[in-house]
Amino acid sequence: MAILVTGGCGFIGSHTVVELLNAGKEVIVIDNLDNSSEKSLERVKEITGKDVVFYKLDIRDREGLEKLFSERSDIEGCIHFAGKKAVGESVQLPWEYYENNIGGTLTLIDVMRKHNVKNIIFSSSSTVYGDPDSIPVTEESPVKKCTNPYGSTKAMQETIFTDIWNADKEWNIVLLRYFNPIGAHQSGKIGEDPNGIPNNLMPYITQVAVGKLECLQIFGDDYSTPDGTGVRDYIHVVDLAKGHVKALKKFDEKGGLSVYNLGTGKGNSVLEVVKSFEEVNGIKIPYKIVARRPGDIAANWCDASKAERELGWKAEYDIKDMCRDSWRWQQMNPNGYR
Repeated sequence: MAILVTGGCGFIGSHTVVELLNAGKEVIVIDNLDNSSEKSLERVKEITGKDVVFYKLDIRDREGLEKLFSERSDIEGCIHFAGKKAVGESVQLPWEYYENNIGGTLTLIDVMRKHNVKNIIFSSSSTVYGDPDSIPVTEESPVKKCTNPYGSTKAMQETIFTDIWNADKEWNIVLLRYFNPIGAHQSGKIGEDPNGIPNNLMPYITQVAVGKLECLQIFGDDYSTPDGTGVRDYIHVVDLAKGHVKALKKFDEKGGLSVYNLGTGKGNSVLEVVKSFEEVNGIKIPYKIVARRPGDIAANWCDASKAERELGWKAEYDIKDMCRDSWRWQQMNPNGYR
């Protein structure tokens, strides 16, 4: 049986494909290559020695999905990453985010159920917790109004999946709420390759380190945190990828609807990440403090003990591993996959 991975050429998708192949799974990837590169799958093959079946396909393309599911009756479930993902861009382009993320997911679910494939793991986000009342957040913490359209699409997709399951208990749905994925595969062959100026902290740091950008901008140093900069739960992308493989057991268990936080369970501030990067890699990162970004919150990290109890998953890498592996990827690929 095969696992369909939507958005499998992207940052988290490509790392998850590696771990699926390492676990002996057959993998079919679809991706529209809008914000990713097919080269990532060539690198996946170099890492694993295994072939990946790839279709250039958009999840909004109903005809293309129908054809795929008709041809591949061996698809037993889906890991769904495909979607637009930049917080700032979503504020500028809300329609595009809702049309792509919500519209695409509705089309995917509809085609899956027509072909009686009712197993899905959804790539959700800690943004659904909004500005939490207390931390660490657990899976029982309230889902709040999101501060940007990207976050709203994640919360809406969670609602859609919950309603689908309530209406049809044959579905097995796992909602994985990620915290802040950074790092790269230890081989240095795959990693995060953002278009233009990065939205996320680690690729911004590595692009300063490699000389592509002259200075890191830190958005705000007046938060109520130990050093005034925002605190987040950074998780190594390889740990995150392994979490998806562990979550597949919910398909066999007929697990119904499950929700899990995937994070390390501890927070690091922006300045702590910068200092760790400098220490591990022996490079100075010039930075300047600029105004807070709209929609950013002071601190968020998770309690990930439910995933450990029920899935047997736990983050193994620490912030220094993440900094080391991010820099190795950037050094080996100064221009990403280009």
